[in-house]
Amino acid sequence: MKLIKNILMVLGIVFVFSTLIFAVQQDDDFSQEPQVSSENIESDKNVSTAYKISAIDIPEDLNFAGESVPQEDPEIMERVDREFLVNTYWQSNALLLMKRAHKYFPVIEPILAKNGIPDDFKYLAVAESGLQNVVSHAGATGFWQIMKATGKEYSLEINANVDERYHLEKSTEVACQYLKKYKEKFGSWTLAAAAYNAGPGAIDKYMGIQQVNDYYDLLLGQETGRYVFRIMAIKEILSNPEKYGFEISKEDMYNAIPTFNVEIDQPVANFADFAQEYEINYKILKRHNPWLREPHLNNDSGKKYTLEIPNKGYYKPSK
Repeated sequence: MKLIKNILMVLGIVFVFSTLIFAVQQDDDFSQEPQVSSENIESDKNVSTAYKISAIDIPEDLNFAGESVPQEDPEIMERVDREFLVNTYWQSNALLLMKRAHKYFPVIEPILAKNGIPDDFKYLAVAESGLQNVVSHAGATGFWQIMKATGKEYSLEINANVDERYHLEKSTEVACQYLKKYKEKFGSWTLAAAAYNAGPGAIDKYMGIQQVNDYYDLLLGQETGRYVFRIMAIKEILSNPEKYGFEISKEDMYNAIPTFNVEIDQPVANFADFAQEYEINYKILKRHNPWLREPHLNNDSGKKYTLEIPNKGYYKPSK
């Protein structure tokens, strides 16, 4: 028993000394670590000293197609502010729109001018499709989001082989006729834009129920209620990118590839074979002629079509 007590006493003494030594070492270790001040902690929380998020000054002369916005109305200005904030701080989308606009606006602008449509309506195409050949859940198609019935009403060819809603020049012409019709009906370009989005029947209905005849006085559904404000925000940001913090040079932009036209008035059995005759592949042929919807063309009527073919040297040779 005495032996056991002596062993326990020795172990206890060893444990006490070990604890004291460890504590001294810990104090020494902590003394070597840098002291972090509250100032350093605060600095570490910053995402970037160069990246600033702030409210946006709205231009004092805000207008759509020369028609002024009632900027003295606080309800209107809240809606304007929302679109400026959303479209300014959705930076990736804004940059893509700038790049595409450089490529496609030179095609759209002269067609608008020829038809007497204000230049601001090129931004309507941006709001509708992002300058892409997209299809909505309702079936609206192309840059101008034209419905099938509307396209046919304005003489666009739409069938299994061909859908001219994907033809930028022809669909822009249809959009111009559509907008002129609504301007004559409603008396303002702002309401013409709203009718383009919601349809003339809906605008007529809202105006009748609410007994007002101005876009800014109408209570509309969310999409159409935001529509003109979104177009104006896109217009302002794309027109003055530096003002809104975007740095983009001409070298960053997308550019149109030079092309020449080829006319055909016969059926085409295989557009892949047709493309190889011009040292391109089917993908490139479709890129320049998205209105061709199938890899062949029936053309039993012998109708004349004009295809856009890229100049040599801009794409890698087809294998």
